[in-house]
Amino acid sequence: MAGRINYCSIQNSLWLLNPLHSKASITTNHFRNRLTFPQNLFSYSKRALLCTCSASNGESNSESTDPFVLTTPLYYVNAPPHMGSAYTTIAADAIARFQRLLGKKVIFITGTDEHGEKIAAAAAASGSSPSEHCDVISQSYKTLWKDLDIAYDKFIRTTDPKHEAIVKEFYSRVLANGDIYKADYEGRYCVNCEEYKDEKELLENHCCPIHLKPCLERKEDNYFFALSKYQKSLEETLTQNPDFVQPSYRLNEVQSWIRSGLRDFSISRASVDWGIPVPNDTKQTIYVWFDALLGYISALSEEKDQSNLQTAISSGWPASLHLIGKDILRFHAVYWPAMLMSAGFTLPKKVFGHGFLTKDGMKMGKSLGNTLEPNDLVHNFGPDAVRYFFLKEVEFGNDGDYSEERFINIVNAHLANTIGNLLSRTLGLLKKNCQSTLVVDSAIAAEGSALKDTVEKLVENALVHYENLSLSSACEAVVEIGNAGNSYIDERAPWSLFKQGGDASEAAAKDLVIVLEVMRIIAVALSPVTPNLCWRIYEQLGYTKDQFNSVTWNDTKWGGLKGGQVMAQPKPLFARIEQRTESEDGVKQAAKPAVKKKEKKPKAQAVAEA
Repeated sequence: MAGRINYCSIQNSLWLLNPLHSKASITTNHFRNRLTFPQNLFSYSKRALLCTCSASNGESNSESTDPFVLTTPLYYVNAPPHMGSAYTTIAADAIARFQRLLGKKVIFITGTDEHGEKIAAAAAASGSSPSEHCDVISQSYKTLWKDLDIAYDKFIRTTDPKHEAIVKEFYSRVLANGDIYKADYEGRYCVNCEEYKDEKELLENHCCPIHLKPCLERKEDNYFFALSKYQKSLEETLTQNPDFVQPSYRLNEVQSWIRSGLRDFSISRASVDWGIPVPNDTKQTIYVWFDALLGYISALSEEKDQSNLQTAISSGWPASLHLIGKDILRFHAVYWPAMLMSAGFTLPKKVFGHGFLTKDGMKMGKSLGNTLEPNDLVHNFGPDAVRYFFLKEVEFGNDGDYSEERFINIVNAHLANTIGNLLSRTLGLLKKNCQSTLVVDSAIAAEGSALKDTVEKLVENALVHYENLSLSSACEAVVEIGNAGNSYIDERAPWSLFKQGGDASEAAAKDLVIVLEVMRIIAVALSPVTPNLCWRIYEQLGYTKDQFNSVTWNDTKWGGLKGGQVMAQPKPLFARIEQRTESEDGVKQAAKPAVKKKEKKPKAQAVAEA
């Protein structure tokens, strides 16, 4: 943050509001060349640091019973969801589903960030009030998450009254610790980032490096958070707990920011009306990031609970994983930990910053006309195809590229061919030759089979990759299971063995059991990524929806299918997608599934900024 700060004194007018007033006293601080702070702050800082480290290395006795709390960013509602927010949420959902397979209690939090100058401007442009605008856009996120099979546990809106109460209480706590002061500030402000920028960050003509728009010169009398006070504590946190920021190259970025010197940042706005009022100064509103980050805590409070900070904290904090885009890494890996240290709360266990999406090798943007619209993708191709492509083809953490041709080729090759065709032809042979009934337990059928060993190794690989958030590699391991199954059935050629009769026919029947066991294991191992597709596999293997919903990772062990089980009638699992075609007038027609369940015309292929 750049600019000129003229420090002035501040009286503590939150004495009666502050829940800590019996334990701490606030004095008037006069700021000259240096800032001085009460010593009790650093006891909070060390305690937060120690809690974070012990939680991450498994030394805590309660870790096995603690919930796995996973968050996406709270998405800004200045516009409907784009593919960037969809990507983060798809990844978070896959991680949450995997953790549930491990038997953990998962609290998957997502939601919308609904305050700030940009929201008020977007509402005015649409001719609606900020509240009405937020209702519409927040609902559009919920609708898209439903279409993408996102199984979140908590959806928090920062306009919820319970959230506002917790933000005010947290603010009071930080103020009581001597970390909020008032000062004049002058600098360059990016409205789109909702952030003051350092001059050295800006491009020519004072343009924001992210939004490429000029930053406005502003001078305000604001409240500031003493971030600089936590420089040493943050350095110690990252040194003692290097897994706190992932991937490792994101950690390097964060350490570089901190080493360059932390500056206090403004946590209020005098010029913004649409926000939570500062408790001790109703002429100002709380800075949107100071407000929104607390959504990760306020989401934990139950509807029936009184909106109380300590109750929310005791309901699941600290978060196990904050999943974010790399553009908001500074807020989550620097500002947020320092805020928590000031308030005396445990830090989250991990912050993971993933990369950006591009389209056809180019950065996406409305001005370029190449945005990627997630609603069109899911309506044209279904949630499984969208989820699979982005999790399989984008190495999690790095930037990734979308092209329609690659999307169609990958989805057809892996979901329609490798997995779908293997199931269809195996069930078809079972129906023709065994009345759709398994002749023997899969454990007995696979005795002496190298395929069983291969599958078990690939399952173990997938487990490790999921645990390490290597979602692309996890998908690859599961597809390799499918490849192994296809190779096995091609080599064994059971269709020929059945024609021979006798022992050959009996061997062929066992081969089908083995391959269908492979399909059952795929259905469990890939379910975090493609839940609908995997349910359809389980359904064709003769299981009920309740049985599918109750599976755990233990069900990836060989031996689930039993002799005498009757399989469902074979039907296409995943329809191949046709490539775009060009009409006689030269206009490209949108790609679509080769087989459609309903007579529903696919929407034109548009695309959204990431």
